Amino acid sequence: MNSELQEKLEKLARSRTIPFCYSCYCRAPSGRCEKCQSDDLMSELPGVGVEYGFWAIDEILESELEAVDTDEAFEDSMRDCYAETVSVLWMSVDAVSVAKEMDPISWDIAKSEWLDQEIEAGNFVAINGGEKYFSGHEVEQLADSV
Repeated sequence: MNSELQEKLEKLARSRTIPFCYSCYCRAPSGRCEKCQSDDLMSELPGVGVEYGFWAIDEILESELEAVDTDEAFEDSMRDCYAETVSVLWMSVDAVSVAKEMDPISWDIAKSEWLDQEIEAGNFVAINGGEKYFSGHEVEQLADSV
């Protein structure tokens, strides 16, 4: 994810969270705890929880956007590139299905390389270490909504 998008998402997270003093277990909307005067605050995402840092970005993306089915997106991309059908004895099967079934290891490697390219191009944004992917365009729109 590029630094400009990361900054926008952090701004979004700040706008949706409330500073929270975990020591006193109270909100500190001014940025300083009224009870202990600490400015070492966590962020509370109402209804979700509290934590340090910009953890709320992932929560916001998951709650407001639909994750991309990367398996389906990769298959669609491959079908766009390789629309042919192949004949095996009396059967005509699309080339993508043959590749996927005959060599699942190379299929997974190709998918991984494709995902890396899509992320680098900004088409996808990965969260939680690649556990989920979101449309780069939709993430941009959400980040710009602040």
